[in-house]
Amino acid sequence: MQPDTAVPWQACALPPDAVVLGHVHDAWGVRGWVRVRGVAQGGAVLASVRRWYLTPPTEGPHAVRFDAFAAPVLVRVRQVRRHGDAWVARIEGVDDRSTAERLRGAVVQVARADFPPTDDPDEFYWVDLIGLDVVNREGVHLGVVHELLSTGPHAVLCLSADEGRVQRMIPFVSAYVDAVDLAARRITVDWQPDYD
Repeated sequence: MQPDTAVPWQACALPPDAVVLGHVHDAWGVRGWVRVRGVAQGGAVLASVRRWYLTPPTEGPHAVRFDAFAAPVLVRVRQVRRHGDAWVARIEGVDDRSTAERLRGAVVQVARADFPPTDDPDEFYWVDLIGLDVVNREGVHLGVVHELLSTGPHAVLCLSADEGRVQRMIPFVSAYVDAVDLAARRITVDWQPDYD
């Protein structure tokens, strides 16, 4: 297909608080559903937010062939549900498999302002923890959160300190995490600098 046959969605600028939640892996079924993968913690967001921003892939095998659109587009989502290890969604304007296949590789983003509030005061979105300073009970700076990993039963904070020369991993569980202060951009932990 040629770029002039691009799907007619609303081109837009990405909001400044856009968060990548995954990518369109493939078409699902024959009625225009798409399968979304790469969703670590964002499944609840995908399931509840009806405005997604899709951007062309910039890397991987789909980046070269992608021609559905050349700039970010805003799409409206009709339905989303969990399906095995992925999520499937029905997007307005995508009513057949061939249109859904054209979206392979598109990056799915959602404005952070659209995230639903968490029900538990001790529950946090990972995106809010990235960049926070981590200090122990004695006030020793252990590093800055640069990533979170899901290990199944719990998440792990991945810290970087001393300009990346020191890397630490701390389980994000109440046994080690004393407090998360988003306003102060700090996490206090029961952890020593020499723990491996």
